[in-house]
Amino acid sequence: MHFKVSYSWKTFDELSLDDLYAILNLRQKVFVLEQDCPYIDADYSDQDAYHLLGYEDDKLIAYLRAFPPNVKYEGTSMGRIVVEKSLRNNSLGKKITQMGISFLGEKYPNIEIVISAQHRLESFYSELGFISRGEVYLEDNIDHIQMFITPK
Repeated sequence: MHFKVSYSWKTFDELSLDDLYAILNLRQKVFVLEQDCPYIDADYSDQDAYHLLGYEDDKLIAYLRAFPPNVKYEGTSMGRIVVEKSLRNNSLGKKITQMGISFLGEKYPNIEIVISAQHRLESFYSELGFISRGEVYLEDNIDHIQMFITPK
């Protein structure tokens, strides 16, 4: 499959209404409907985040949000890492996660990046250099594990 993705980082204030709508739509399709997990996605954390948007033409197909230190954890963090279902297995998740690591590593050198990873994706994040920490815990009725990486 051939497609061209245009990536951009934006603060909350830089998001257009169309960007915000596309973000909420993609996150709800995957995290609420596909994963059958009713939870409040609009958690008032987006205002403190940097947003990585991956568009193919005018459709948002990949996304993550990243936080400075001392917002979600003592270190920096990333979350809501998501790829449109029909485009998975094309390395987009790997690409945006690596972009998140690079972005936070450049902006906040030598500070660990913490994620609350769905446990079923532990090996995916391990392959990208994340290390598991602690026990598996239930978050929004899905098994998660905390993982971290310290960018070089």
